[in-house]
Amino acid sequence: MAKKKNHPEKEINAPEAAAKPQLITDTIVTNYMPYVMSVIVSRAIPEIDGFKPSHRKLLYTMYKMGLITGGRTKSANVVGQTMRLNPHGDMAIYETLVRLTRGHDALLHPFIDSKGSFGKHYSSDMAFAASRYTEVKLDSFCNEIFRGIDKNAVDFVPNYDNTMEEPILLPTSFPNILVSANSGIAVSMASKICSFNLAEICDGTILLLKRPYAEPEALLDVIKAPDFTCGGEILYDREKMLDIYKTGKGSFKIRAKYKFDPVNNCIDIIEIPYSTSIEIILKSIADLVKNGTIKEIADFRDEIDLSGFKLTLDLKRGTDPDVLMRKLYKLTSLEDSFECNFNVLINGSPKLLGVRDLLIEWIKFRMDCFRRETKFELSKVEEKLHLLYGLAKILLDIDLAIKIIRETENEKDVVPNLMKGFDIDELQANYVADIRLRSLNNEYILNRTEEISALEDEAAKLRELHGSDELIKKQIISQLTEIKKKYGKPRRTTYREKAVIEAEDEALMKNQTEEKFEGRIFYTEKGYFKKIKNSSLRMSDKQNLRDGDRILWEKECISGERILFFTDSGQAYNADSSMFDTVKASDIGQYVPAVLGFDPDEKPVGAVVFGEDYPGNVVFIFRNGKGVRIPLESYRVKGNRKKLVNAISVISPCVYVGYEAEPYDIIIISENGRALALNTSDIPLMSTRNAAGNTLMTLKAKNYVSEVVTSFEGEYANPGRYRKNIPSSGVLLRKEKK
Repeated sequence: MAKKKNHPEKEINAPEAAAKPQLITDTIVTNYMPYVMSVIVSRAIPEIDGFKPSHRKLLYTMYKMGLITGGRTKSANVVGQTMRLNPHGDMAIYETLVRLTRGHDALLHPFIDSKGSFGKHYSSDMAFAASRYTEVKLDSFCNEIFRGIDKNAVDFVPNYDNTMEEPILLPTSFPNILVSANSGIAVSMASKICSFNLAEICDGTILLLKRPYAEPEALLDVIKAPDFTCGGEILYDREKMLDIYKTGKGSFKIRAKYKFDPVNNCIDIIEIPYSTSIEIILKSIADLVKNGTIKEIADFRDEIDLSGFKLTLDLKRGTDPDVLMRKLYKLTSLEDSFECNFNVLINGSPKLLGVRDLLIEWIKFRMDCFRRETKFELSKVEEKLHLLYGLAKILLDIDLAIKIIRETENEKDVVPNLMKGFDIDELQANYVADIRLRSLNNEYILNRTEEISALEDEAAKLRELHGSDELIKKQIISQLTEIKKKYGKPRRTTYREKAVIEAEDEALMKNQTEEKFEGRIFYTEKGYFKKIKNSSLRMSDKQNLRDGDRILWEKECISGERILFFTDSGQAYNADSSMFDTVKASDIGQYVPAVLGFDPDEKPVGAVVFGEDYPGNVVFIFRNGKGVRIPLESYRVKGNRKKLVNAISVISPCVYVGYEAEPYDIIIISENGRALALNTSDIPLMSTRNAAGNTLMTLKAKNYVSEVVTSFEGEYANPGRYRKNIPSSGVLLRKEKK
């Protein structure tokens, strides 16, 4: 017997072969890109029917459950059934369901009729009840999104485990993509679509069906502006809105609505922007009251109840409610921006489309759905006609048909014999063979003959409709007119010209009930602003400041003057003296970065006070010895624009900011003890706001300008001795005995 050959076993601790290196680009293509495409195409971006896959799977499940006509069922039942199409956790599916309900109030036209607590879209803390407690069914409005789905209007594909089929799209009979608000974040792209009024969208679509080459300007006259469930008022800028209609990208501002209750001396805020929540607003107001920025509010609370949204602000005596609300618009999200990004999947590819282009794409989609429905109906009519044509041949000689059937020995031969005897096919022969004997009478024969004529007319009309784009468009127009009449609602969100609103705001702030102010304003190193009357300063001029704080500058000021605050980040903030409260010297003042909304870690370097006509120039002296004058007119802003970027050069830190109504003398002091006197008229005048200027004082390496003097006393009592032609290194300062 041959000896079995032994094979050496692998050593237990033998090192494994080194992994083959792979390029990062190959890793991205093979591992990451499939995930990216899945998120974009199958999760986050809506398609032309206005739904994401999760919405579509949920609604179609409810449709197949018979919930469009039957009674409500527990939400848990719907969630469980939806898992057959959507392989995700029950909470993810339930959250999708919640947003589509009438109770959640996120959509102008909810798709789900609900019973129970579903929270509110304007509250992050108002939680929805568990799915075992709530009940749902499809709203009657869903008839419009499923119209034609059983007539082959759209394609179906197998679900994830091949046990059933689901629609790729829903054959919405109106442009739901622009009626239902939608948003999603994919990889490297996002989508955020605002909602529009259904009646206006129907009118706009009808306009494009009749005039396919209508410009966005014409569309804007019909579809006035976005419309939201929470109402509010849009600050309407036609040019910006037109840009959104053309490109699908842009933003607009929307502000809350309120009413004043004089009996209880309170403001009731009844509508807020769609993009914020009541918790964010309450926190902002609490912070403003806490740090003393807003002093007119005695108390505030959420008073949401069954009658709807309400946020109440109790006012202190003498408070002007309109002026207070204008302050809150600036400092809180009671006025907020809605960023539009109309990214939509068209035939599986993401595209950024404007309102007009979206409607054009929907018209193409809807015409295809309608043509498929027509073809389906035509096939049914032709199928019935085919059977009746066979019956008509039989009816010409009923006696022969009876004879064939009677003389046929085997039942299985009846159909073949009828086919041979009357030259008909198997379908027609089966149809004839199934007719009951009692039906073979004159009345039956006449009715069937008349039905053939009616069906032939119907088939002819369907063929004509199927082959004519114009007839299909007329049918779509008829459907849209019907939908508008049946489901159209008045606008919830109003709109007014932005320029008009801003002019009203500015006039209101100027005319607010404030005593004429004459006094001084102070700004401290830690960012506190104090506005003190002359009468109060005469009683006490000792300034109370926070520990470690000091006054950077102080200036004369009267009512109505404007203030520009310049910061070390190259920005300027436009303010009005009336925005600040009048305080006493014993108060620490108001925190300007909070009042004006400075960026984090942004510090002031100076400010100028001036009149309404922007007279004179701003003088800047920089640490590197350069200086420049900029006309105040360069800082003029339209409306209530607060922040100005590129307002001052950041090449070198700014040491001095001064206002020049008329030229005046200054002395520039360097860190190594040299001084240079000059008149501001010697400083170059430039129109570019962030100009770096020209050299005034020449400096050696590591030397820099440390301060600028405008008050000529003591050491600087004779500024003439420091005057030199510029640029100059200046003159050594005299030593003083103290």
